[in-house]
Amino acid sequence: MAGGVWGWGRARGGPLGALTLTALAEGIRASRGQPLGPPDTGPEPEPELEPVVEPRRAACIPRAGSEPFPQPPAQEPAPEGPHQTARRSQEEGALEDLALYTAACLEEAGFAGTQATALTLSSALEARGERLEDQGNVQGSRRSVPSLAEGRPRRAALRVLSALALEHSRDVVCALLPSSLPPDRVAAELWRSLSRNQRVNGQVLVQLLWALKGLAGSQSEALAATRALGEMLAVSGCVGATRGFYPHLLLALVTQLHELARSTCPPDTPKAWAPSHPGPPHSHASCTVEALKALLAGDGSRMVVTCMEQAGGWRRLVGAHTHLEGVLLLASAMVAHADHHLRGLFADLLPRLRSAHDTQRLTAMAFFTGLLQSRPTARLLPEEVILERLCAWQGDPEPTVRWLGLLGLGHLALNRGKVRHVSTLLPALLGALAESDARLVGAALGALRRVLLRPRAPVRLLSAELGPRLPPLLDDARESVRASAVGLLGSLVRRGRGGLRVGLRGPLRKLVLQSLVPLLLRLSDPSRDTAESSEWTLARCDQALRWGLLEEVVTVAHYDSPEALSRICQRLVQWYPSHVPSFLSQTQGYLRSPQKPLRRAAAVLIGFLVHHSSPRCVNQDLLDSLFQDLGQLQSDPEPAVGAAAHVSTQQVALLAQAQHHLCRRCRPGLLRLPRLRRCHAHPARPRPVYGDSPFQPRSLAGRWDCSGLG
Repeated sequence: MAGGVWGWGRARGGPLGALTLTALAEGIRASRGQPLGPPDTGPEPEPELEPVVEPRRAACIPRAGSEPFPQPPAQEPAPEGPHQTARRSQEEGALEDLALYTAACLEEAGFAGTQATALTLSSALEARGERLEDQGNVQGSRRSVPSLAEGRPRRAALRVLSALALEHSRDVVCALLPSSLPPDRVAAELWRSLSRNQRVNGQVLVQLLWALKGLAGSQSEALAATRALGEMLAVSGCVGATRGFYPHLLLALVTQLHELARSTCPPDTPKAWAPSHPGPPHSHASCTVEALKALLAGDGSRMVVTCMEQAGGWRRLVGAHTHLEGVLLLASAMVAHADHHLRGLFADLLPRLRSAHDTQRLTAMAFFTGLLQSRPTARLLPEEVILERLCAWQGDPEPTVRWLGLLGLGHLALNRGKVRHVSTLLPALLGALAESDARLVGAALGALRRVLLRPRAPVRLLSAELGPRLPPLLDDARESVRASAVGLLGSLVRRGRGGLRVGLRGPLRKLVLQSLVPLLLRLSDPSRDTAESSEWTLARCDQALRWGLLEEVVTVAHYDSPEALSRICQRLVQWYPSHVPSFLSQTQGYLRSPQKPLRRAAAVLIGFLVHHSSPRCVNQDLLDSLFQDLGQLQSDPEPAVGAAAHVSTQQVALLAQAQHHLCRRCRPGLLRLPRLRRCHAHPARPRPVYGDSPFQPRSLAGRWDCSGLG
């Protein structure tokens, strides 16, 4: 009978389960040292003479096959004699007959029969102390799928695989994983089949999760598990099986992206894993991203996927230097659109914050930082514990850790009630302003700006602390730092405008006057962010100090209008005559700026300040210094800069002669003439005239591309 069944299976090309069980029989024969051919010596039956198998005969197999395999007692094995050898041979022969007979009955069995067959076979294997991954040979199943016709044979074969996975999910996963890297169409079909079985998919997903984490396993196994997860999670309804370990799986996928991003080269794939017909090459990172998208979308968090796409979060997640930025964006999107998972994520993150593996630890830190934007999540830990942890990160030698800590302090500052810990927050934030890394300085400036958004913000304390720290950052060489520093000054002025109007806020008023020249010149900054931030901050200053110069500020910002700048300088000279020398000295420093727009803007600003200044406000040494620097600037390679310097030099000479004329009338001989070209004194100095700026003006038409509208 067994030989007839063997011939039937080979001639027909039976279903997947039949070929799997036939492969099992071959394994049994190989272990007994028998040839891998038909068991009997008779000729094989002709293909057309197929045996007729009764549909219900498979039901009697479990009882018949279970008797020869009693559970052996737990004792030392006795030396094998002829009786024991014959008995073991008899048991293996019975198991072989069971495998071959169930292969013949498989196509006629329904779902219950298929499951009973698989469970009986696995029980028989367990009784002999064998593992399914060794005896089942699921790889033979995978190779046989393409030869099966669509319909009942293939469905029956996939049912056998699902039934085996119900009791031996780990063995089935281990057997199928090597076929998932590189991508294999047949393996993908098998994973999707397991995903559709609601009794099995949860167990298989858990095994894939452990393979993905696999700190003791290879990187190739983790990549294969990632691809298998992508196939399974893409099936509708499969994500529901992740209930209970959804946060764990999400963090594992994001950490896997970090591993891939930090890898200098993809890991070598073992030759044993190479499929016979490899599909098109796919990026491991893109497959991980697709699995992550499927996990989020399948749980109803499709808005998270959309937000990440719009913000470029997926692109950042796969970048070697931008991965943590992508994690922060993902955390922000989940705070906004998937808050039902935040508690579970927060609980899973805490032990990872002290992980010895950099990828796990940094990914967990980024997620922890991002989740602090959620007030309910931030309340899961005491405020003091969170603050202590974030401040401790500031002592880490890794700049990335310090950066994440500063971002966390900024998120924490937005939560109501946390400003009472300002004595803990401010030292860490103010100390970070001296960092050399632009990310850290920008994060500290952003966190300080968020502190100002809260009620009862310490405006006076911040004004005093930022007085010596903020002005140098307004001229920082890094564009992002300049823009953030200017924005922080605007927020500080807006928050303290009530005191500025009534003459209070001494430290803030001093800081504003100290920053006026940089703000006016930064309206011509090549960086659009810095220029727009300067315009916004000057508007806040105009509102707080009631200058009435908002129209002029906007005109200078968008059209580089000399007339508007002249009116601004006239008001400043009238209101703050004692600060005119300071204004001129600050502007003089920008004459050596490497940026051409700033050199021209500084020359023009000096010309208007000198034109509107009284001879009594400026000393002779300052005029000498201005005359010398402007004279050197006339030979600037940029013609517009040289022309502006020439006009401003004439204004300095006119002011010096007016000052000399005034001194000769009041105290002749006490003040010496500057080393300037002598000109006739004129009671009313002519107004300076500057040509149009050759640099691109930031008009609204240019910003919104409205030039083509008629």
